[in-house]
Amino acid sequence: MSTIAIIGAGKGLGLAVARRFGREGFAVALLARSQDNLDTLTDTLWTEGIHAVGLTADVRDPGSLQVALDRAASALGPVEVLQYSPVPAPEFMLPVLDTAASDLVGPVEFSIYGPVTAARQVIPGMRTLGGGTVLFVNGASAVRPNGAVTGTSIAFAGGSAYAQLLHDALAPEGIHVGQLIIPRGIGGGDPTHHPDAIAETLWRMHSERGDFRTFLAPLE
Repeated sequence: MSTIAIIGAGKGLGLAVARRFGREGFAVALLARSQDNLDTLTDTLWTEGIHAVGLTADVRDPGSLQVALDRAASALGPVEVLQYSPVPAPEFMLPVLDTAASDLVGPVEFSIYGPVTAARQVIPGMRTLGGGTVLFVNGASAVRPNGAVTGTSIAFAGGSAYAQLLHDALAPEGIHVGQLIIPRGIGGGDPTHHPDAIAETLWRMHSERGDFRTFLAPLE
């Protein structure tokens, strides 16, 4: 059985992706900070016939992230697909003139240190499988800096650079790294931004292994 690990799993996109990959026979490891929320999600997936486990982790705590991913591999087998899609905290999104150096610590831990820790933890397992996929999900500020959300703009840019470098380094090994850019956020009444539609896009990114970067919609 193949395994997908979803970091930042919630009742929106995380659950939709778990269902989409679950329909393809994947076991699902859900990682988030709240065990209560994880229990609700895993119970839902089990009732739908999807093998799922919920593991607590804080992406700003490398040790907890490493332990959770190790536990996922022990319980379900090596992670074939990793999705990194936690939602940034509101305090990461200050206007540029209100942003001090100390305000960048959280965003950098969240959007650079977290992805690096997670990727390095699962890549050895992907190599044993002969391939895998790493999916990063970001907002538009990852490619177009926005002075109203300075922390995420800066940190997303660093995370994007890392993801691009990872893509180039791992492609010869059969490990695909892709980044999905979601302008205007998830939901909002736009059918293309519904969690189920985004989950379908992420499935195609894994199964078709196209370009590094995919835009859910054109940038405005």
